[in-house]
Amino acid sequence: MAEYNKNQQNIPGNAPKTRGKPEYIIPQNLQSIVRKYIRSQNLKGQHVSVELVLQHLLTISSDYNFPTTTLWRALNRWGFTYGIGKRRSALKERDYVILARRRYLRQKRLNRNSDGSFIRAEVYLDETFINKNHSNQFTWYLDEDGPDVNKPSGKGERLIIVNAITLDGWVDKAQLVFEAKKKTGDYHGQMDWGNFSKWFIEQLLPNIPANSIIIMDNASYHNTTEDNTFPKSNTKKENLRKWLDDKGIPWGKDLLKAELYALCKFFEPKPEYKIDKIAEAAGHSILRTPQYHPELQPIEMCWGVVKNYMAKHCDFTLKKLRNNLPVAFSQVTSKTCKKLIEKTVTEENRYWEEDGEIDTNQGVDAK
Repeated sequence: MAEYNKNQQNIPGNAPKTRGKPEYIIPQNLQSIVRKYIRSQNLKGQHVSVELVLQHLLTISSDYNFPTTTLWRALNRWGFTYGIGKRRSALKERDYVILARRRYLRQKRLNRNSDGSFIRAEVYLDETFINKNHSNQFTWYLDEDGPDVNKPSGKGERLIIVNAITLDGWVDKAQLVFEAKKKTGDYHGQMDWGNFSKWFIEQLLPNIPANSIIIMDNASYHNTTEDNTFPKSNTKKENLRKWLDDKGIPWGKDLLKAELYALCKFFEPKPEYKIDKIAEAAGHSILRTPQYHPELQPIEMCWGVVKNYMAKHCDFTLKKLRNNLPVAFSQVTSKTCKKLIEKTVTEENRYWEEDGEIDTNQGVDAK
C-alpha cells in the first residue's frame, strides 16, 4: 500500500480506449502521413499546429479539407498531444506511443544480423474484409452518354480474409476466406477468438518456418488472456476489495471505489495471452506492433494490392468477388513481399534514428 501511495503519480498512462467502432470522417490511412509530417517538424524544431497539419494535407489533396476540430480529435485519437517544443509549444507524440514503438523496435533490431538479414524468420499476419461493391469511385465516359456504371448503394455482403506473409510471399495454405455474419463451414460469420485461434493452429503454425517471430497487431481477439478475472472500471466496489484480498494486497476501508480500482491497476499482473502460449508451445514467439503504426505492418500494403485489383474487376456480385480473389492474391508475389518488408525495415530504422534526435531536441528544450 505504501509503495502504491508513493508511486501512483508515476504510473504510465494507458492508450485512450475507443468504445465501439465508429466510422471516422478522417481516413485511418492518413495516420502515417500525419505522423511523418509532425515528426519532421519536431526534428527541425519548427512550430506545428493543427492548422499547419491541415495545410500540409491540403497540399496532397483538396479532399482533405477537414474541420480543424475534427482533425484535432483524430490527432488525439492517434496519440498526439500539444506540448512544449523547441522555442514554442507544438504537437508531439504522447509518451506511451513512443514507449510502445521503442519496445517494439528494440525487439525487431535484436533479430538482425550485422548485414541486416533476419536471424529468425518473421511472419506478418493480419485480417481484413472486402465487400461485393468494392470498386473504383470514378470511371471514364463520354460526356453525352454519361457514366454507364450503376454502382449499387451501400456496401453489401462482405468477405472476411485472413492470411500471413514472409519474405518468401504468402504463407502456403494460410489463406482463410469466409462470409461475414454467415456461418461458413466451421467458421462463424465474424472474426473472434474462436475463429482466429482455429486458423492460427490449423493453417498458420503447420506452414511457417521453425522458431519464427509471428508479428500481429493488437486486435482484441489477438489479446485474449488466460485470466479474465481482472476487475474493470465498472466492477462493483466489494469485488474490487475481494480481488485485492485474493492477491494479499492491503487496502484501507476509507478508500473510494476509484481509489480501489487505481490500486488494482497498480498491482495488475502482466497479461498472459492465450495465443502467445500456443505459439510458444510450437516453438515460436509473438510480437505485437505498436498502436497507430500501420506502416510497420507490411501485410497492410499487401491488402492494398489485393483490393486495388478487386476494385478494377468488380461487377457488384458476391460470386464475382469470390472468383476474383485468387487472381487478386496472385498480384502479391514473393518479390512484392520482399520489397514491402524491406520498405518496412527502412521505416523502422528511420523511427529509431529520429526518436533519438527528437529526444535530444526535447532535452535541450527542457533546460
